[in-house]
Amino acid sequence: MHPQLQQELVASTGPLPGRQLVDVRAVGGGCIHQAWCLTMADGERLFAKSGTPQAMDLFEVEAEALKALHAHADPDWLVVPKPLALSTLPSGAVLLLPWLELSGRDQRALGRGLALLHQASEAASPQRFGWDRDGYIGAGPQPGGWRDGWGACFVELRLQPQLALARDLSFSGEWLDRLLTGLRQRLEGHAPSPALVHGDLWGGNAGALNDGRGALYDPASWWADREVDLAMTRMFGGFSATFYGAYNEVLPLRSGWEERVEIYNLYHLLNHANLFGGGYVSQSKDCLKRLARTITGEFSRGIPDAGTAPVARVHCACRWW
Repeated sequence: MHPQLQQELVASTGPLPGRQLVDVRAVGGGCIHQAWCLTMADGERLFAKSGTPQAMDLFEVEAEALKALHAHADPDWLVVPKPLALSTLPSGAVLLLPWLELSGRDQRALGRGLALLHQASEAASPQRFGWDRDGYIGAGPQPGGWRDGWGACFVELRLQPQLALARDLSFSGEWLDRLLTGLRQRLEGHAPSPALVHGDLWGGNAGALNDGRGALYDPASWWADREVDLAMTRMFGGFSATFYGAYNEVLPLRSGWEERVEIYNLYHLLNHANLFGGGYVSQSKDCLKRLARTITGEFSRGIPDAGTAPVARVHCACRWW
C-alpha cells in the first residue's frame, strides 16, 4: 500500500481518523484490486481493498451486496463481513471490512449457513428477480433490472448481455434465439421463489472460520433461483460432500437440478470467455451445443455434435479483488 494512502486512512478526514496503523501486509490472490491486512495499534486487524478512484463504483456495488447478505445470514452459522467504511481518498478508493481468519476446515456450517441465508431471504423477497442497479460479475458487467418471471430474468439480464459481448462463438442469431426461447420456457416451468444469492460462489469467495462458522465474501448478489449459487460451487470445485449434505438438510434440491447446473453455469462460462478468452470460448460453445440438444433437440447447422459429457470442470486461480 502506498505510504500516502496509509496516511490518508488515519487522517482526520479518513475512514480511520486518529487511529495508529502499525502494519500493512499485502494479501495475495487479487486480479482486479489490491488487498491488504491492516493491523492497528490496539491489535485489531482489518481487511482493506484498494484501487483507483474509478474502482469506487465496483466497491459500492460490493458493499451493497455484503450488507444485504449480512442482513439475511444467521450469524451462528455464517459470517458475511459488514462494510466498515467506503471512501474515495486523494490516492484512490478504499473498502474496509472486518478481517476474517480462515481455517479451511470443515464446511458443514458453510453449507447450512448458505441454506439458512437462502431460506430467510426467500421469506422476505421482493417477489421478483433481478437487482436494483447495474453491477459486476468479476470485472464483467452484470446488468440491473427486474423481471417477474425467472426464465425471462436469467435469459434477458444474464445470458443475452454476455452473448452480445461474445465475438468468437460463431452461432447464428436464429439458432441462438431458438435456444434462448427454450431455456426461458424451461426455467419458467421450474418456477423458483426469488432468493438473495451470493452470485459468484466459487471456492475463492467462501471459507470456514477458525471458530467453525462459514464465511462468504466478494459477492455479485441479486435475487435469483437459489440453485445458481449451488451450480457455481460445482464449476471449479473446492466444496465438500459435507457442504452439500448440510445444505440439503435444510433445503433439499428440486427435481431437475442436474440439468439446471449446466444452464446456470453457462452464464459464468460466457463471462470468463469474454474476460479471458482461451479455453473458456470452446467450453462455452460446447455447453451451448449440449443445451441445444437437451432443450430444443437440435444442433447448430454445420457444427459438429458436442457429445453428451457435462461441462468440464475448469480451474481459475483468480480472485475478484
